[in-house]
Amino acid sequence: MAYGDPGRPVDKTSAAMLEALFTSSPVGLHLLDTDLRVVRLNTATPAMQGVHLDDLVGRPVREVYHMVEDGDMETVLHQVLETGEPLWQRIVRAQIKGEPPEERHFEVTAMRLERGPQPEVLGLAVTAVDVTERERGRARTKVLDAVRRRVGRALDPAVTGEELVAALVPEFADIAIVEVVDSVIRGDEPPPAPLPPGTALMRTAFGSGQAHPPQAYPVGEVRRLPGPTPFTQALADLRPRVVPLHASDPWMPFDPPRVEAMHSSKSHTLLVVPLALRDTALGLVSLYRTGQSPPFDTGDQQLAVELAAHTALAIDNARRYIREHTIAATVQRQLLPRRPETHASLETAYLSVSGAGPGSWYDTMTLSSARTALVVGNVSGRGLNAAASMGQLRTVVRSLSAFDLSPDELLARLHDTAAELAFERANLPLGDPLRREALTADCAYAIHDPLTGTCCLATAGYLAPVVIRPDHTMSVPDTPAGPCLGVAEDAPFATTEFEVPVGSVLVFTSDPLVTGYLAESSRPLRAAPDYAERPLQELCDDIVYSLPEGLGAGDAAVIIARTRSFPAEGFASWRFGDDHASVATARRRTGEQLAAWGVDDETAFNTQLIVSELVTNALRYGAPPIEVRLIHDRMLTCEVRDAGQAAPHLRHARVADEGGRGLFIAAELAQSWGVRYVNSGKMVWTEQPLADDR
Repeated sequence: MAYGDPGRPVDKTSAAMLEALFTSSPVGLHLLDTDLRVVRLNTATPAMQGVHLDDLVGRPVREVYHMVEDGDMETVLHQVLETGEPLWQRIVRAQIKGEPPEERHFEVTAMRLERGPQPEVLGLAVTAVDVTERERGRARTKVLDAVRRRVGRALDPAVTGEELVAALVPEFADIAIVEVVDSVIRGDEPPPAPLPPGTALMRTAFGSGQAHPPQAYPVGEVRRLPGPTPFTQALADLRPRVVPLHASDPWMPFDPPRVEAMHSSKSHTLLVVPLALRDTALGLVSLYRTGQSPPFDTGDQQLAVELAAHTALAIDNARRYIREHTIAATVQRQLLPRRPETHASLETAYLSVSGAGPGSWYDTMTLSSARTALVVGNVSGRGLNAAASMGQLRTVVRSLSAFDLSPDELLARLHDTAAELAFERANLPLGDPLRREALTADCAYAIHDPLTGTCCLATAGYLAPVVIRPDHTMSVPDTPAGPCLGVAEDAPFATTEFEVPVGSVLVFTSDPLVTGYLAESSRPLRAAPDYAERPLQELCDDIVYSLPEGLGAGDAAVIIARTRSFPAEGFASWRFGDDHASVATARRRTGEQLAAWGVDDETAFNTQLIVSELVTNALRYGAPPIEVRLIHDRMLTCEVRDAGQAAPHLRHARVADEGGRGLFIAAELAQSWGVRYVNSGKMVWTEQPLADDR
């Protein structure tokens, strides 16, 4: 830039304009020589008010403006002198001398001054525009955006406080502390302001830009705030406060540890903001500025109120989730079995991965003929509604299992029930939010038969178990996945039967991700055959330890079962043809077997009568071959199988009828009875308690 032409004098108008710029312009104007010393400057700018011109002329520019952040400003100005390339609108932070010194933001532009045909470098013309308020506004907007983006992502009040501290330090405060009412952490309703005396707060987050910041109280400590202090006052009237910190403040003796931490960190200003929502107090945010940082001003206080309002809403959402989750978990705990039932041929243990969600369930049920049913399932949704739906479906499964249905038929009936529940939900009032949540569920239902060494399985969804056999082979049964329960789909359910030799371990889970991981890479399951005598609960723990943190699996309910051998002397069976003499033979052999088992006379007599009546019915209404089987387990089970498909019918015979009382007599003598259809016909069974079980 040419500074002037030596052959052409400066006219009066130009001179007057220059004089006006240097005496009245609000823009900072500076003329620097080639050594970056001040030749002339505008003392009318706010930054130079009260400064004498004679005190600044001839001094290096670094002594006029103390650079706070941009320490290489002199290097940049030298580059402008050397290259002639202007510097445009560079933002620098500088500290203006005063009591106390004030930090300001300036937008700096610098141009080289030249004269003559072969330019002679005279120095620099520098403009400095004070943009402090603009930059502070931008910084506040950036902090507000960061808080809105980062705070509230986790439904945990403590984590929410950590997110706020991370967003505020060091961009807005040098030290930030979040304290939350202890009852709010547990999910209770926040107390109305002013807080009752003795209300406990938990320090959930602490952040500082210092290397070894002093802390009055550790994170996680629950304590009552002493008072009166600015902290208790903010929780009383729910108003923020900017408090300059002085050693002589009258409230400081009430909280010595906190005051000591303030002095050790060289804090000079406190901004305390209540976490409030609908006139209730959830906690407190304490912000400090230390050292050379500027004190909090009115704009900072207004911003802090917005940040606290967003954080309070996030904490309240987390509190509501915790409360709902606690209620749902309590309901689930009451609906699920506390401990596995005892089965002679199947040892079972229950497991929850990450604390199974309220829609997950597991169950084991004792069936007739020494068999055991194993069930896992998972209902969509969360909270109390999922727990309630889970309880309904679990009850239906238990009720249907009493009818001795095959797994595919039971799931078909369960599917109908789930569809009815989904229809009821879809027809709730328009304002009910549950109406918009679809009701679907996955379920696996399996029946283990120790006498045949097989397991019969059907699934709704992809919940097939992992099977580890004694020969160290691991597999997932190839079971066709039926439709999820409750969906508008009428696809049939399929049943798969597979062998489970004695000593096999079966793992049923309500989450396919857990099943897939265990089947592919789980070390504990691959060593499962070595757990022949080890408690199953220890295997459950090993499975939890083996699951990777990043698996992405949700909460899962798990059943682990280990098969045992059924004593060979605990059952007996005989086959008969269509000869009516078979009735007497079956009765005699039954008596001999019961005598060998030491069954009491009354039970033995009743059992012989039951066998006689059931075999007679099979000969009359069924088809050969006829098989009689006795099972001596927790109950005395009597089974009569024939090849006919006709359903037996319990009826009350009239006085003049000569027959029709057989099944009625058997039902009266037995504690329970039923009919189970198999591939080769049907089986009528009865159960009687043994003498020790009465």
